[in-house]
Amino acid sequence: MEKKINLKVRENDKNLRIDVFISNNVKEMSRTRIKNLILDQKLKLNNKIILDPAKKVNVEDTIDLILPKPKKSSLKPYNYKLDIIYEDDDLIVLNKPSGVVMHPGAGNFDNTIVNALINHNKNSLSNISGELRPGIVHRIDKNTSGLVVIAKNNHSHENLSLQFSRHSIKRIYQLLVWGRIRPSKGKIETLITRSSTNRQMMTVSNSKGKKAITNYETIELFEKKDIPTLSLLECKLETGRTHQIRVHMNYLGHSIVGDDKYKKKFKKIRNINPLLEASIINLKRQFLHAKTIGFIHPKKNKEMIFNSILPQELETILKMLRKTSK
Repeated sequence: MEKKINLKVRENDKNLRIDVFISNNVKEMSRTRIKNLILDQKLKLNNKIILDPAKKVNVEDTIDLILPKPKKSSLKPYNYKLDIIYEDDDLIVLNKPSGVVMHPGAGNFDNTIVNALINHNKNSLSNISGELRPGIVHRIDKNTSGLVVIAKNNHSHENLSLQFSRHSIKRIYQLLVWGRIRPSKGKIETLITRSSTNRQMMTVSNSKGKKAITNYETIELFEKKDIPTLSLLECKLETGRTHQIRVHMNYLGHSIVGDDKYKKKFKKIRNINPLLEASIINLKRQFLHAKTIGFIHPKKNKEMIFNSILPQELETILKMLRKTSK
């Protein structure tokens, strides 16, 4: 059954964007959901449908926002063993392996984390992100591994989405990059937008896009004569833009090992351990792992922090690097 929210603009709210006004008055809804509802023709301003989230409101304006009845999912369950770190009535924290995409999309509608979640419990996932993305609050790339949080109901979804939009979610990634970054610790702050030459890639821009902030720190350096220098980093995200860490590392000139989009080619160099060389060349993923996620539980209102270890194929490379660099 669909629900309707009715609001009236007061003196203190005049000249606000309509999506901001609604967000200020309906605390449990994220700006992203409000924007999507407006674009889906679910908002009336003074009994007229409005499609512009930036439309300004005036005193005494009446606003009717329709929350449509959730659609039943038609997705197929995928019999895939999820690595669930934590689960309760409100959310799931799982460790996503590399090679699996988060949700159905072009060319892959069946073998995704969402399909596996439906197989795990199809009746216990939030549905406000659309039919193809039940439970999905945020994403990590197909060839990135690590921790993600899944919402099992709409209250949890809205609450977690707000934490993401306010940049209060704790997210730490481990990654191996080419070269030695100077300074060894710092903050990268840029705009990120979609590339004009390749729509599947993102790029740093001086004039357009969304603000992206990545804090990085070198935690281990692998440096030896006649062998390419590599650095193990930890990155703490303040924002969560598409491909953010990969774009920022490439922007610094230190692309992530194994990255097939934002990449630096590995050249054969004398004296390197052949097993190490083969492990790097044949890596079917980027050396990027979502190590830590932390948030305030939507119902319990207490901080929860989860950590995961590097997958075996990445840990093996580090072990060989440590031996080679001695």
